[in-house]
Amino acid sequence: MAIKHNNQIQKNHFRKDWQRRVRVHFDQPGRKHRRREARIAKAAAVAPRPVDKLRPVVRCPTVKYNRRVRAGRGFTLAELKEAGIPKKLAGTIGISVDHRRTNYSKESLVDNVARLKDYKARLILFPRKSGQFKKLDSSAEDVKAAKAGEGLIKKVNASFPIVNPALEAAVTEIKRDSLPEGEKAAYRRLRDARAEARHRGKREKRARVKAEEEQAAKK
Repeated sequence: MAIKHNNQIQKNHFRKDWQRRVRVHFDQPGRKHRRREARIAKAAAVAPRPVDKLRPVVRCPTVKYNRRVRAGRGFTLAELKEAGIPKKLAGTIGISVDHRRTNYSKESLVDNVARLKDYKARLILFPRKSGQFKKLDSSAEDVKAAKAGEGLIKKVNASFPIVNPALEAAVTEIKRDSLPEGEKAAYRRLRDARAEARHRGKREKRARVKAEEEQAAKK
């Protein structure tokens, strides 16, 4: 409700306690620099391991965006099983796991399993202790080659990118001649089926009444 006349404005909180209630962000440039330095230090600490983890390709939710794909939270247990990677080992070799996600289509399962197998083929596992190679560890030659490029900061996103197809490639037009035999006149058949279902009661009643009238005429 608006205030009438030239009266005093009530409860005007113009004297803020800046020390307690107001926060300014004049440190944004400094924070940006510190975050960048922290990222570089982390990459150097984990080298030659990748900076980020491998993530699956998933569809965006809702009808508006479901033609796009993006990086998901983690691979499903079914995808890991198909790729032959134990679920407890996956987290230790740079693969993100999401036990809550499920595969609703065969296409997503096949794509992500291929992604995992490609990553597994390029993976080089160092021994926990120097010189003591175990079953899952890579060969000594691969480890030596990886140590030679230890100064490089690798990103999984760059090696395994998620690419959205162009709209022209994603949407294809189906011509009438290429339709299978069962799909011809599909719209007309659907309309006829709906009309049949809608008028079934009236037609059955009409047929019953007609049969009763014929029976009465015979008597």
